[in-house]
Parts: sequence; structure tokens; C-alpha cells
Amino acid sequence: MAIAAALLLAGGGCGGGTQIDTGNGKAVALTKDQVRKTLPDGGAMTDWKASARPATVKMNKLFRSAVCPIKDNAGCENSRFYGTATFRRDDSAAAATFLIVAYDSEQAAREAYDVLWNYYGKRTGQRARTFSLGPIGEKRDARIGPSGFHGEPSTITQARVGTTLLWTMTDSTDKDKNAVTEDSARDLATMLAKRARQAQNGDTPSATL
Repeated sequence: MAIAAALLLAGGGCGGGTQIDTGNGKAVALTKDQVRKTLPDGGAMTDWKASARPATVKMNKLFRSAVCPIKDNAGCENSRFYGTATFRRDDSAAAATFLIVAYDSEQAAREAYDVLWNYYGKRTGQRARTFSLGPIGEKRDARIGPSGFHGEPSTITQARVGTTLLWTMTDSTDKDKNAVTEDSARDLATMLAKRARQAQNGDTPSATL
């Protein structure tokens, strides 16, 4: 759990727009097991390898401080669980981190969205630019920018799918500065959103890259 908290602390868009991709989602509150299954596994991540064991925990004071390091842990109100998983591309040219916060209602997730994007959206630095994620969830944002020591690009995406907020973070290494792109970030965010939708529909998450 300490590893998971450290990953969350390391974090830090095209605008939302209208609601789309609502599907048949019932916007149900996910259980801890459903959050765990929503996180991508090795089978979902073609050409990637897990670099840290996925973690799914019940939200408490410690983890609210890690997920929502804002005054009074704003954005974590009525949150139930969070999960995180990290992967490294087979050629070690890029790393990806997935984060999920599951709330007890769609309204709670909706109210937390802008609060947390104001924090997480800064992760890619002042020189970052927004880009479009397409029809992912009810609201979505994404940014890409040079944040590595040698100008290697990184991305941050955030989306709301029903009662969940979802993030993907990708970082490239100086081994290949083209390893992280808008398209690759979009693919990861789309997969995670589909898995969250499947879980809220009562199905076993099965979306893959």
C-alpha cells in the first residue's frame, strides 16, 4: 500500500464538453473487487509488462491524503476505494500508471472532477498542451508536454465514467522520445474507460489494448 500511495503522490486535456459514451451504464457504486478487476492486467496490456503489483484499497485518511493532496482532501468526499497499477513497455521506452477512484454516487464523482483535474492536470508542466480523447466517459481531459530531464514527453488523462474517476499517466525515457504520443495515451484511456463501464454494467471487465 505504501507503493500505491507513493505512485499517487507522483501524479500532479481537451476540455470535458458534453456527455457522451454513456452507454447503458447504471452508474452503480463499485465494490472493491470490481475496482480491482477494472484495473488492467497483463492480458489487457499487449506489449507491456507489470512493473508493480496492482493495489486496490479502501479509502481512508492516509489514502485520501495521497489521492487528494488538496486542502481538506477536497475531491475525495464520498470516495470508497481506489486502485492503481503500473506497467512498463516491453522495450522499456515508456511507463504507464492507471489510477481509479470509486465514489458512492455519480454526483460525488461529478463534483470531484474539476477539483482533482486542477491538481492532476498540472503534472505535465506549464509547457504542456491539451489534446482530445474523443468520446470517453461523461467528461474527459488530457494534456501532453515535455516533463522529463531531457524533454521526454509525458501525458495525463482524466475521465469520469459513471461513479468513477479514472487517470492514465504515461512517461517516456530518453531511449525513445516518441514512445509516448497522443494516440498511445488515448488508447490507454479508452481501454480503462471501457473496463470501468463494463464493471458498472455488471460485466467482468475485458477490454484490452
